[in-house]
Amino acid sequence: QVQLVESGGGLVQAGGSLRLSCAASGRPFSRYAMAWFRQAPGKEREFVAAISWSRGTTRYTDSVKGRFTISKDNAKNTMYLQMNSLKPEDTAVYFCANDPYGNHNYNIWGQGTQVTVSS
Repeated sequence: QVQLVESGGGLVQAGGSLRLSCAASGRPFSRYAMAWFRQAPGKEREFVAAISWSRGTTRYTDSVKGRFTISKDNAKNTMYLQMNSLKPEDTAVYFCANDPYGNHNYNIWGQGTQVTVSS
């Protein structure tokens, strides 16, 4: 069984920072890339950022470019999302997900971690 477990969420004031972690455990699994998504109340889940596991190539949604940084530690089997200059509109549940073949079909999801940014 493969598990992705997010941590690091919390309550922060606007302009503050948080660092999310996504730790993978269990049997070895195919992993081309991993990504962060988020879902705000009453809204659809949206893509935030992704990183290719071998090359470390990154991509971001426009609203977080320059503020968020996605990274990984292969040795720790962990992905991170450093979030700076947080805004109230960043408030959401953040999920990490695995893309096994690079076609954006995510097959493993974490349970999510709440991020709340107060104004």
